[in-house]
Formats: sequence, structure tokens, C-alpha cells
Amino acid sequence: MISFTSRSPPRYRKLLEAWRAAKPPPKTPEEAARLVIETLKRHQKADVEGLLAFYGLPLPHTLVQLTAGAPISLPAGVKYEFQTFPVDSRAIADGDGMTVYVSTTDPRESSCVPREVQVAAVQRSQARVEKNYTKADAIHEKIIESGYRGIDAPENAMPYGKEAKEELTKIVKGKCLRVLVYGEDQYGRCVADIYCDGKFVQELMLKKGFAWHYATYDQRPELARWEKEAQAKRVGLWASSNPEKPWEWRKKNKKKGQKRIRRKDKSESR
Repeated sequence: MISFTSRSPPRYRKLLEAWRAAKPPPKTPEEAARLVIETLKRHQKADVEGLLAFYGLPLPHTLVQLTAGAPISLPAGVKYEFQTFPVDSRAIADGDGMTVYVSTTDPRESSCVPREVQVAAVQRSQARVEKNYTKADAIHEKIIESGYRGIDAPENAMPYGKEAKEELTKIVKGKCLRVLVYGEDQYGRCVADIYCDGKFVQELMLKKGFAWHYATYDQRPELARWEKEAQAKRVGLWASSNPEKPWEWRKKNKKKGQKRIRRKDKSESR
């Protein structure tokens, strides 16, 4: 990621020593940036930021400070939890939606999956055996509608939608997730907290400015606080002076779709 040599200036040699001593060594740009900032904390701010910019690392004001890791005991209100298989990047639909899989051979994990999802999974497997791929795909759509959400990220077609999806992919790609399920919302979707490598995914997305606090479904004050922190730093979607809320965007575009349908119906009746 970063290349230093023994012939480098003193501050670079200091970084090289810190890099070699780090256990484990930094694996992400954020981790590398934190190592640089901590190692050179006595140096001029402009010099440190210049070094970070030269190597394409996040600047100090864009880094997020995370709270404590995943809870050891289940928080109040959690009905059940499960661990997933590593997340496939192709299964990430947008900044707040993904398809996850659990082991059906592990009774502890499979017992936590809703009964209707288990039945649908069996039906989908049977349909694939029968090479009825149309039916299998339809059942698959039914399965993935049981998504998990606690935040609301920009839709893919919205400004910052692509960036939100890329950020979520960077966080969870290839990782096993711990999912704490609280219940279902009015649409039958599971409401859950998601942890990746001990980090609270909703917290990461909010603090990096790639999601909104969805207060309709979750009134926890820390979620609102994390959103305000990102807003104050003007990171992510908050770089825009007046970003559009995804639920308002969906409502507006749903109405547009209905108008198009009505117009089509009128033209056909003529």
C-alpha cells in the first residue's frame, strides 16, 4: 500500500518502523491513515495531511471514531441472532441491502431463519433440480425480500447511491456477519443490527455519510448523533447542501410511475 526505504527522510523511517511493529499491520486505507496520524502526531498538520493525500489515504476529518465493538450479551429486544456465510459482493444490492446466507446444516443457525424462508429455500432447490429456473428465480426474489435494515441509504439511481453501495461492499465483502434481529417492520422485513469484524455496520455507514438515520423505524439517539457528526463534517452525501431523502425520492418516483401508467391506459382506451 505504502512503500518506504531506509534511505527515506526521518519521518518516513519513523513510519517504516511503526509499520513493521504494527500487529497486525494495517490492511485498509483507514487503518493505514490512523497509523500515519498517530506516528506523526508531533509533526505539522499540513505535512501529515500532505503525506496522506500523496498516498491517497483518508484525511483526518474523514475518519470515523467507532464506539465499542459488538455486544457480548444480546441487547434488550433482540429476539435471535445468527452468523452468515462470507458475503458475496454480487449479493449487495445497494447501500443498505444485501442477500446473506446461513448454513442449513448447522441447527443453531438454520433454526434462527424464519420458517417461511426455510420452506422457500427448499422449494427453490427443488425447482433448480427440476431445471425450472423461472420458478427458482421467482422463489429467490421472495427469499431476498426478507432483508435487514435499520438505516436508509441513497438508492442506486440517486446521487451518492453508487458510492453508498461501494462503501457497504468495502465493509462486508468476503466477511461473515453477525446479525441481531429485533423483529419485523410493517412490510414484513426483519429489523436488525449488523456487525462485521466486531464493527457496527450501521454506525460506519452513518458516520461516513452514506446513509440516513431512518427515525421512522429506529429512534435510538446514537443513530441521530452519528448522522449529525457526518453532517457537521460534510462527508459523503452531506457534501451536498440539500441532499434528497431516499424515502422521499422513492415516493416521488412511485407517483411518476403511476402517472405514466395512467397516461398509457388513457392512450390505449382511445
